[in-house]
Amino acid sequence: MKKLMLVSLLGIAFTTTAQSLAQKWADSVFNSLTDDQRIAQLMVVRMSAPGPGGKAIIYDEQVRSLISKYNIGSLCVFQGAPTQLANYMNAYQQQARTPIMMCIDGEYGLGMRIDSILHFPYQITAGAVGDKQLIYNLGKAMGEQCKRMGIQVNYAPVVDINNNPANPVIGFRSFGEDKIKVGDYGAEITRGMQDAGIMACAKHFPGHGDVSVDSHYDLPVINKTIQQLTDLELYPFQQIFKANVGSVMIAHLAIPAIEPTPNKPTSISTKNVTDLLRNQMGYQGISFTDALEMKGLTKYYPNGEASVQSIIAGNDMLCLPANVTETIEAIKKAIKKKRLTWNDIYTKTKRVLVAKYNLGLYQKPVINTANLTYDLNSSVNEIRQQILEQAITALRPATEAEAFIPLAKNTKDKIAYVAVGITTDNTITQRIKAELGADVYYMSNNQNASRTLSTIELLKRRYTKVVLGIHNYYSSNGRATNKLMISEANKALIQQATAALPSCTVVAFGNPYALKYITYGNNVLAIAAYEDDAIAQNIAYEALTGNLAINGKLPVTVQPQLPYGTGFSILGKKKASLSMMLLHWDLTLAYCKVLMQLLKTQLATMPPQAL
Repeated sequence: MKKLMLVSLLGIAFTTTAQSLAQKWADSVFNSLTDDQRIAQLMVVRMSAPGPGGKAIIYDEQVRSLISKYNIGSLCVFQGAPTQLANYMNAYQQQARTPIMMCIDGEYGLGMRIDSILHFPYQITAGAVGDKQLIYNLGKAMGEQCKRMGIQVNYAPVVDINNNPANPVIGFRSFGEDKIKVGDYGAEITRGMQDAGIMACAKHFPGHGDVSVDSHYDLPVINKTIQQLTDLELYPFQQIFKANVGSVMIAHLAIPAIEPTPNKPTSISTKNVTDLLRNQMGYQGISFTDALEMKGLTKYYPNGEASVQSIIAGNDMLCLPANVTETIEAIKKAIKKKRLTWNDIYTKTKRVLVAKYNLGLYQKPVINTANLTYDLNSSVNEIRQQILEQAITALRPATEAEAFIPLAKNTKDKIAYVAVGITTDNTITQRIKAELGADVYYMSNNQNASRTLSTIELLKRRYTKVVLGIHNYYSSNGRATNKLMISEANKALIQQATAALPSCTVVAFGNPYALKYITYGNNVLAIAAYEDDAIAQNIAYEALTGNLAINGKLPVTVQPQLPYGTGFSILGKKKASLSMMLLHWDLTLAYCKVLMQLLKTQLATMPPQAL
């Protein structure tokens, strides 16, 4: 007991000392800043953006000017090549009087933004997996990747619930429609990233899942009661706050039950940020606004007024203000008019500086550019393989699935693969042709209705087993994530083929909502593969040929016949044989135990002279 008390006291002393050191450093830096620089510490400025022809635009001149003039507090990294960005980041850190907090919007890793970097699985893919340890490992790998790139804050995970299939902005960015899974998996990603020394950011508070408007372009409205929000949207945030997430991002939403003022977004609402988030839910970490350049906010609060309102609401950091100088002047003007106080600013500045210290920014970081791209990619494919193998989902019981898989060469079956949405070979078409002798048909999104009909007739006449692979259907801008880029002709193809063919397996290589177009009957096996690269296609091929077990569960409801949680375990041949071997071993052990017991009984009943 004495030892336990000593360890506990030492832990408290260590924590108190660390807090004291962080506060001492923050106070020292704070005292060295002008008031303009104290305001500027609360800003996150865009460092780069996509340019014409896929070439990144680096806002080098503007960034250097803001560092020189205001000692800007934070930069957000978007597009660019790894070494190119690292060289700029090193230069900016050297120029800055106070180390800069580098942020990225990397929900599925740096590959979401940075050129030449592979991306980790989407959150919807992770939502199909049953093993929480894999989700923690994903968060840890993402954190280590950020660390290697000199980034301290990742705006992830998304803990919005994907409970509206019409949502134009969340979709594959969410773990799914179940609040418990979203909360649990969000907490695991958070623990993983923060164990790697990176600040996670839960978004988009109080919940962006049930909207039909993209806040990049307009202000979405959610007409729910406080009780409905508490029961659903707020639940994952409660769980992730228990996991001590370092920061939270506030969404631009109109929710009359929280903020009754018409067209006043939650991001600038005191009732949302201070009353609900801080006071009722007890969250005391860093709060970021969502991007202040987004139309959902600027439509009603232009220029520096959005930033002023954000600070009044209780936010700490202003993400991507349109104009830094204008924002600083607007905040000082608001202080003169007593809408704000300098103490409001000072409190937030010190909170941000303490966070910087805790992220290691008491000294200027230097990114080592040697082997940088290799290092950033080194763990991605292993994590992708593990999660995609566990995620792939079969939507028919194993006994019924035997009529569709495994596919095999040199059987009586004649196999066709219909590649929907592409015009040239990919990994799975190459393998299915070479290894199974299947015929492959390509159905681009430009085909007409007459080809749909003729193709179906051909398939019915010539083949006993048909696989429809739905490819290449994510939106090109990466935002309209539930708007599936499948032409009307190909939607008709999917519907009619699954209605007419005697044996049709449909594999959705992307958002599982694509399976809503199938006509689901006894002649159809649906498989969700979730993503569409070589790894996902190889995994799908192994599953189709019976070499890989299938264990995933749908993270969303696709159609009434395919609700959330649907997913049937199908043992692959290798795992099935291992399972049978283990079963035989268990039976052998059991048989031996019975024999031993019989022998003991017999020995116990025999007279001594017989022994």
